[in-house]
Amino acid sequence: MNMKNRYIAFFSIIALAAGLSACSVEEPLTEGTRQPQKVSPVCEDAVAGELLVRFDQNVAKILDEAGLVTKSGEAPASRSGILTVDEVLDLVGGYQIERVFPVDRRSEDKVREEGLHLWYVVRFSDEHPVEKVAEYLAKLGEVSRVEYNRTLKRASDTKALPLTATEIRQMGTAARTAAFNDPHLGLQWHMVNNGDLGKTKFIAGADVNVAKAWDLCTGDPSIIVAVLDEGVDFSHPDLKGSMWVNEGEVWRSNEDNDGNGYAGDYHGYNFAAGSGIISTNGRYDTGHGTHVAGVIAATNNNGIGISSIAGGTPDNPGVKIMSCQIFSGALAGTVLDEVRAIKYAADNGAVILQCSWGYISGAANPYDWQPQFSDDDQWKQSNLLEYKALDYFVHNAGSPDGVVDGGIVVFAAGNEYAPAASYPAAYPEFVSVAATAGDYTPAVYTNYGKGTTISAPGGDQDYYYEYGEDPNKGALGCILSTLPYNVTGSAGELAGYGYMEGTSMACPHVSGVVALGLSYAAKLHRHVKAEEIKDLLHSTARPIEQYWNMNSLKYFYKFVADLSEVHLSSMNLKDYKGQMGNGQVDTYAFLKAIEGAGVEMTFPNLYIAVGGQVRIAPAMYFKSGKTFSVTIADGDVAAYSDEGGKIVFFGEKEGQTSAVIKSDSGESFEFTITVRNSANGNGWL
Repeated sequence: MNMKNRYIAFFSIIALAAGLSACSVEEPLTEGTRQPQKVSPVCEDAVAGELLVRFDQNVAKILDEAGLVTKSGEAPASRSGILTVDEVLDLVGGYQIERVFPVDRRSEDKVREEGLHLWYVVRFSDEHPVEKVAEYLAKLGEVSRVEYNRTLKRASDTKALPLTATEIRQMGTAARTAAFNDPHLGLQWHMVNNGDLGKTKFIAGADVNVAKAWDLCTGDPSIIVAVLDEGVDFSHPDLKGSMWVNEGEVWRSNEDNDGNGYAGDYHGYNFAAGSGIISTNGRYDTGHGTHVAGVIAATNNNGIGISSIAGGTPDNPGVKIMSCQIFSGALAGTVLDEVRAIKYAADNGAVILQCSWGYISGAANPYDWQPQFSDDDQWKQSNLLEYKALDYFVHNAGSPDGVVDGGIVVFAAGNEYAPAASYPAAYPEFVSVAATAGDYTPAVYTNYGKGTTISAPGGDQDYYYEYGEDPNKGALGCILSTLPYNVTGSAGELAGYGYMEGTSMACPHVSGVVALGLSYAAKLHRHVKAEEIKDLLHSTARPIEQYWNMNSLKYFYKFVADLSEVHLSSMNLKDYKGQMGNGQVDTYAFLKAIEGAGVEMTFPNLYIAVGGQVRIAPAMYFKSGKTFSVTIADGDVAAYSDEGGKIVFFGEKEGQTSAVIKSDSGESFEFTITVRNSANGNGWL
């Protein structure tokens, strides 16, 4: 095996199925958009025997009364209750119908406000051409939209071959400037770049500038990052302390104990397999999700492995990783799995959506790729359900009473060498990340230009690979992070660490920086808006073009897999001038900007249903203090219990009462508790 492939898994960008054309919706998405069709044209990767259908609002009550909303684990319904729909589907054999988004009582009011309750997945005999069934359904007045459930594709199916412990030791280490004792931090130039890791092509400071930021904050467990990817190895010693835990769920349970629509979702959910068991050991798993998670939240200063941007330390835990698995071994996930994962993340506390996947850039070379969407309107009209799910996360993640109001979506810009980011990354509401090398130059594979908002280290093996010399130098130019321990190295040793590259790897650097910034906001007791965070992220990015030699080409060695040869190639840096977003992400500058952002947090007024409860971690709102006492004026209306780090408030009967919460340091807040039969934990139904 060529050493280039041995040490590096070039997981370029996870891509969706090709060959899609613009689809339509029942109303214009934005002012000035063209009037669309009712059903999307056939795509080559449509799942046989399945369609995603949006029903008209006028039949919503019929759908509700038909009992189509089942509990987790129950079989879907066999009838819609709508005569014309059932007549059509009777013609295509026995079928099943269920809501795309399972009912979560905490968010059902939001779902109905945004029309997401009208989306259903219809399953029928795959003997009938899916395009014909779509055509039949589209003719019905009760149906306002029909989409194909496409199969998601990996752009690369290369299985990661991690370094063994012996191989990592043989690579040596570099001097560390940070205080953490993680042994491989010296190899993580993307975290702390001293300019001395390799013989050439590293510039001191060409990193995410996180070392000084760690003096301010190392992460906060109240900040949750949802990783939409392959599964995250929750047993990895560098990650197990950073995994999100669903407190309302039971480990490996087959029951939906917390009523959120998903059974056994303890560390997240395997949407591809329809299971609460997160997996990393499938035949086609690459370790990509675990690698991404390590960049964001591997535990720092624990004496093993690597450091991360926001993983905290054993004494001060950092941000949490929620594994939303949309790829699982040979199960290549679908759009249905993706949109469910997105909504799940918002409903279960994630405030950052880490997405190292996307479509092929519309500006990609058609000789090598199948270009897809070129503008916002084309993407939205072709992918209404996907757009609606992402929009739901942007506007419903977080909390008006928490650290951040709204969600931040971070996408990889793509790896097609194209002068435009791929979609959904290029959509203006999202952060779109291009990749750089260890000397600030654009990575040779990265997309750039239109739709790109920021850059981050992503590795650049071709740039650091020198044909005929030690191939380890190529590895050193890539991103070192965690890999599942169920994959063994070349000598049979359990590895747990290895190299990857791509905008897929640049993306989690930015997600990690955003997570650390929100952690710092939590430490300062600041409440911020998601839009403000994105603005600060971009405005504090560092200019990088000053480090480029515009008068010379950037040379690299391009490996041609089918010929098993390496060829000297070049790129003109002038083509990238002003095209790498606002510059390279700067962690320290970003955190310093957050010091003056937002408003000071105060303890919120509470709205509780009769017989319901609200659980709150009071330390979030207090500048000091370890224990807290509560006084409720009218104990007949509400009560509380102290669970150590959290306080649970109970709605006893309808009414309203004042209350005071006080810390042992003397700081206190007055607030109001309102109890109604129609209230839920987040407001009003």
